Amino acid sequence: MASKIQIREGRVDYITIKGILIPKSNDGYLKLALLCERFRKAVEVGIKLQTNKVKKSDGIKVLSREFLNNWWYSQSAWDYAKLLFKGAKANNGNPKHIHLKSKFVISYPKSNEGGNRNIKLSENGVKVRFGKEWLLFECKFSNKFRELVKEVQNYKYGAVVTMRGGRIYISLQVPFGIYLKYFGRENNGKLFAGFDLNSDRINMVIVDEFGSIREVKNIHFHEVVSPGFSKNRARDLRLKALSKLLDYAYYHNVGVIFFEDLDLIKRNKKNGKLKSKKGNRKANLFAKKQLLNYGITMALKRGFRVYLVNPAYTSKNAKKIKDKLGLDVHTTSAYVICCKGLKLINNHDCSRILTKN
Repeated sequence: MASKIQIREGRVDYITIKGILIPKSNDGYLKLALLCERFRKAVEVGIKLQTNKVKKSDGIKVLSREFLNNWWYSQSAWDYAKLLFKGAKANNGNPKHIHLKSKFVISYPKSNEGGNRNIKLSENGVKVRFGKEWLLFECKFSNKFRELVKEVQNYKYGAVVTMRGGRIYISLQVPFGIYLKYFGRENNGKLFAGFDLNSDRINMVIVDEFGSIREVKNIHFHEVVSPGFSKNRARDLRLKALSKLLDYAYYHNVGVIFFEDLDLIKRNKKNGKLKSKKGNRKANLFAKKQLLNYGITMALKRGFRVYLVNPAYTSKNAKKIKDKLGLDVHTTSAYVICCKGLKLINNHDCSRILTKN
């Protein structure tokens, strides 16, 4: 039975900008290294506790008592451990085998408070809570982010500090709405585009308000599924391909983007694997739906309205009509996705297009 959820808006709550921290003292550097090491260990223990089905409140108490002596650092460690735990399960891995190498510390924003409790932006840089003291750092972001960083201080934000190769990096999770105020594009496009995302290709179909096909664009990268091909290189190729297609859509009068809602692809209850072969390609090779999440973010930055449609029967319907349209099954899937979305947001039925001789 198909899910009752047929369509929802694609949204992004936060976007990450990156900078560099410079310690104002050697003591501050060493204390930060100690904090990062404790946080790393807390996350690994958090994964084990969740594997053993320990309650969140009890688990946070353990992490605070044994490692961090700070409730909010401990809750952030628990939440990050949960993210890794779910990711491992989704990809049929064993969470018990997760071992972290990086030294890092995370402080997520508190839902009912502005700013950040443990990693604070200020006019003079960044300060990081260590026990009862604050470690002080000079902070360098790209000049283009200067005004954004100033404004973000008035809102809740998350922060990740990572130590690598003798340098300190900060990833600031800023509210996406504030980011768009500075970097979002205006978009008055009138057309619609559907995307079919696969491990070795991305297919895009552009239609008008009546469902008539205006353009078809596909980018293939078959080499990424070859044995031994770098996962990082494969990821980069996919992201660049999707970005290129979104740019094309932006400059060709598209205002609305449709993707499949991968959260609605069902898993087999016995083995946790996705039921369809198409689903396996999408969710296993695209770690944690990375490509889709990237696509939503990039589309919103370009001013598109973004919708996620129920994937039920997309492939089945595409196989039925591909010969009539004269398209391959993947491009036809992109068309079906677009038609589903068009019907749901504009109440326009594309069936007349599909039944043309």
